[in-house]
Amino acid sequence: MGVYTFVCRSSGGGWSAKQTSGDLESSAASTYELQRKLVQAAAAVDSSGEVQSSFSLVTPSSAVFQVIIGGGSGGGAFIGGGASAGGAAAGSTAGGGAAEAPPAEEKKEEKEESDDDMGFSLFD
Repeated sequence: MGVYTFVCRSSGGGWSAKQTSGDLESSAASTYELQRKLVQAAAAVDSSGEVQSSFSLVTPSSAVFQVIIGGGSGGGAFIGGGASAGGAAAGSTAGGGAAEAPPAEEKKEEKEESDDDMGFSLFD
């Protein structure tokens, strides 16, 4: 499993990113394009499994982007996350482009609790 963490910064109408502990870096006109390029760069280095990514704005002009390759067998830890104020970076995995979306896990149907299950009713 490989984890690639990037610090992203906006300047002059474009975005650039540099890996925190490595030599991967890229730049693009939008956060969406930047995420695609970074996922492709990480996948070129490590293609050992499924790809997950997470983009989180820290300020309007800086963000953290993380690409996780491999190790995606259920359980799922939630890494960061957050919606973009501009909307261009919302949806980290969907924005991955070259990365395949993980197969949808079957959701267990949750039984809705009724008032009877709690031992009291709101209307009594």
